[in-house]
Amino acid sequence: MNRQLKKHLKAAAAAFAIACAVAALIFFYRHFNPADASSHAPRCILRAVSGYDCPGCGSQRAFHAMLNGNIAQAWKHNAFIFFAIPVALFYLLVESRAGLRWPRLRRIATHPATITAITAAIIAWWILRNIF
Repeated sequence: MNRQLKKHLKAAAAAFAIACAVAALIFFYRHFNPADASSHAPRCILRAVSGYDCPGCGSQRAFHAMLNGNIAQAWKHNAFIFFAIPVALFYLLVESRAGLRWPRLRRIATHPATITAITAAIIAWWILRNIF
């Protein structure tokens, strides 16, 4: 096998493994409610220790609600997930081979101002959700 083919097979195997992991997570969160006491979903350590919500608190329940078509309930659990999911998908796209095809997009995504803005949004969400 030539080196180029091996490289493509390795990339395809990695993509397949990621797709399987995502499918498993979607299946889990679609069929098992993290709010149930019998659920094996992890609990937030920060909330257990401090009593305050972290930026991600409620995201498991929100994801479950979204997968079951209950958008309003998802918003109540964690509205920030509606920002986080598109941003995560954007970064997956940028860090995949698409970043090689669109180098300007990757430069914007990894620019310190972009990272600072995302970090500021997360910190603002963390503070505001515990005030209101």
